[in-house]
Order: sequence, then structure tokens, then C-alpha cells
Amino acid sequence: MQKIYSWNVNGIRAAQRKGFLNWLEQTSPDILCIQETKAWPEQLDKSLLEPNGYHTYWAQAEKKGYSGTAIYTKQKPLNIEVGLPDRLVGSMLSDKYGDTSKEGRVLALEFNDFYLSTVYTPNSKDDLSRIPMRQSWDPIYLAYMQQMEESKPVIFCGDLNVAHTEIDLARPKQNEGKKGFTREERAGLEAYFDAGYTDTFRMFNQEGDNYTYWSNWGKSRERNVGWRIDYFMASKDIKSRVKNAYIHPDIMGSDHCPVSIELEG
Repeated sequence: MQKIYSWNVNGIRAAQRKGFLNWLEQTSPDILCIQETKAWPEQLDKSLLEPNGYHTYWAQAEKKGYSGTAIYTKQKPLNIEVGLPDRLVGSMLSDKYGDTSKEGRVLALEFNDFYLSTVYTPNSKDDLSRIPMRQSWDPIYLAYMQQMEESKPVIFCGDLNVAHTEIDLARPKQNEGKKGFTREERAGLEAYFDAGYTDTFRMFNQEGDNYTYWSNWGKSRERNVGWRIDYFMASKDIKSRVKNAYIHPDIMGSDHCPVSIELEG
């Protein structure tokens, strides 16, 4: 059984100071996907770049201290692809906030029997000015996953920056139409389901009060006033191998907590 984790660490160097490497050693995931690294590899010490037993791969933003993704894996992949493919992007993701395709938000590894991608989906901004960009981003990333799925099953995970339904956030009525819970963002997520991808956590748990992100304001985490915006999604040909899915709210060190799946084989 493979243990695959995903975690928006809100800065890998900050996470290191808060015990990230101890957690990694104790948890010992077969694969760990990280979002919001906020660092280039050359800014990191060897303990983060070469932890015992892991190969590491990085996608950094052109802007230092911003965005970024990484994958730690015990098994060396067959291939690595950094970023969204140019053949799919074109100029669709350029907007007044900059080209999000150059923010290190996507990383994909090919293994023997599946592809694994981690993604840090851009948020829509408090003023919702990035909604048009999101309406380009979500279809492009979905097309990328479908393209990989033509040859192998696909798992993708990360911070999708959207809650799916009312059960996925503590205060749905107050947040309806706001960043992370707009009609447009939810439709973008729904398109993944329509394309045959499964939210693995909901395969095993249909209960509320299960969140992966809490604001730093108002003791939100202590009161569990949160959002479930971090996901593991599985294509139809691999979802039967997912034997369990978890949220780990007891793990501190970020405003997000890790999520994980157990994958048979």
C-alpha cells in the first residue's frame, strides 16, 4: 500500500522551522506533494533538497518567494514535466496580474502505472478580478490531465482554491459568491467530476466539519471555522485502487493541513 500525501505548506522554509523534516521522517510517505513552496531550490539547504530516501523535484515561480510546487518521492519517476504544457496554454493565462503559467503551480511525474500531478490553483482575489483567468485555468489544467489519461491513469492533488459544496466550508451562506465559493469557481471544479474524476475523500467520508484550510484570523482553526479546498482526485481507471483518504487537521505548521490517500499496489 502506497501512502501519498499532499500539503500546502505556505512556505517550505517556514515549514522547516516548524518541524517539517521531523514530520516527514515520522510519517514516511511514499510520495509527498507540496504546494506554495515560496522558494527556489538554490535557496534551500541540503536537508530539504536531499532528505534521506527521497528524490525531490521542484517547480518554482519566476518571482522569488511566491507560489511554487514540489514532489518528494521514494521511487524515481520515469519522466518529469514542469508547468502547464505550452501547447495547451498559449496566451490564455496572461492577465494584468502576470502570467500564471510561470508561477511554478504545476508539476507532474510519470510512474510505471500512473501519472501524478500536484497543482496550486491560483485564487480569484478578494475582488474576484481573477475569475476570468480561472475560467481559462481550470479547463486548461483539466485538458492536461485528460491528455495524460490517454496513456495511463491519473491522480492529481493540491490546493484547488475552491470549496465544492456547502458541506465543504463552515459558513457557506456568508461566503456564497466570495473568493473560493463563487458559481464560476465551483463550475470549474464540477467540470473535473463531469470528466470522470473522483474526489477521493468523499468516497469514504460524507460528513461535514472536515476542513483543510483555516484563516489566521479569529482563532478560526481552534474553532474549526474552515474550508476544504485541498483535494486528491483520481481518474476512473485508478479510483478502485484508492483504499482510503484522510485529512490530518492535527498536523500544524501551515494554515493548511495535509491530506492523504492509501493507494493499493
